[in-house]
Amino acid sequence: MRRLVSVLLPIALLVLAPLPVAAQEAPGADDDLPVAEIQAFAEVFERIKRAYVEEVEDADLLRNAMRGMLSELDPHSAYLDSEEFESLRESTQGEFGGVGIEVGMEEGQLTVITPIDDTPASRAGLRSRDRILRIDDTPTDRLSLQEAVNLMRGEPGTQLRLTILHQDANAPLEVTLTREIIRTQSVKHELLEPGYGYLRVSQFQSRTGQQVDDALESLEQDGPLDGLVLDLRNNPGGVLQAAVDVADAFLDSGLIVYTEGRLADSAMRFSAGRETAAPEVPLVVLINGGSASAAEIVAGALQDQRRGVVMGTQSFGKGSVQQIMSLGNDEGLKLTTALYFTPDGRSIQAQGIEPDVEVIRGRLEVAESSRLDVREADLEGHLGASEDPRERSEMSQRLREDYQLGEALNLLKALNVLSRRLDG
Repeated sequence: MRRLVSVLLPIALLVLAPLPVAAQEAPGADDDLPVAEIQAFAEVFERIKRAYVEEVEDADLLRNAMRGMLSELDPHSAYLDSEEFESLRESTQGEFGGVGIEVGMEEGQLTVITPIDDTPASRAGLRSRDRILRIDDTPTDRLSLQEAVNLMRGEPGTQLRLTILHQDANAPLEVTLTREIIRTQSVKHELLEPGYGYLRVSQFQSRTGQQVDDALESLEQDGPLDGLVLDLRNNPGGVLQAAVDVADAFLDSGLIVYTEGRLADSAMRFSAGRETAAPEVPLVVLINGGSASAAEIVAGALQDQRRGVVMGTQSFGKGSVQQIMSLGNDEGLKLTTALYFTPDGRSIQAQGIEPDVEVIRGRLEVAESSRLDVREADLEGHLGASEDPRERSEMSQRLREDYQLGEALNLLKALNVLSRRLDG
């Protein structure tokens, strides 16, 4: 036991070491060590060292103990070794080698939160809430979240096989993806029709707020918008300040989000400023089960402030705040330290955002025998065309493919008609 005591002594010293000032102020902190539990841990450690079928290094056992300690807290807290810590840094910089998929643990199963736009995962048809059963030949039921992420990342050009189960499927299927450099472009915009804009935010990075302001300015070059669709579907979240900036683009006052935690510095409040890019544009916000974290902050703020109509399906419900802490030796700790709340005090965690208007995913089908899709502009030699019919046809096809987007545009038009009648 003498050698075991020498191994465990640094752990005890770490537990007894002075905490940062903010951590000392946490209410309910208990300075008494659970002696019985530490003795049990020491006994388990010693029995593994003496009796396990293979010899195990002390450092490996202690790292595994730390992994288990954090993984049992919640799906987002984790111990990060040097390789995992570097991988996390790469992903926050917006460029890494992989298939472009955001994953989490749900009921102990590796689950797709959302595929990132224009990546191998999205092109292969992976969807929010898909269960990932195997990564290549490795079952996922015993993998930690970080181990699964590490297996899916790799050199661009290499292949990855995933066995997945769609939420509405009876049998799993296998998809083969080719890894590539994932460079995420967080903001896209276009005009759906004259006067009606479309703004897609795929995730929240450090410059997303400025990119949204630039996109709004571009959309309004030909005059004020009659309506705007803000698409946050399959947006896994990202930087908190970016979410605040995006909400601030549509709000000129009031609370956007606040956080609460045990540490003094984890209680924060974020409010809208007076300078607002689009304070009066009629707004529909699209969300779905892949909208998580920062995306839910934006949707919740705009909903509570009565600034726009939230449409789609219930969001993911990831309303917790993680801090990345360095432990030295290039290792780190990702720890949940607070929860998000909407302006009206609603917790996002495990609840999500309920849409004001529920519209499920689907597409509009036109019967083959129907001639409703044929118009004068489609006839050869038609007169007076004011726009390229190919562009109109492509947009019509897109709206048929994306039923939720089509319904959002219809709602904006209805709101515009109602507003004109009330003003008249």
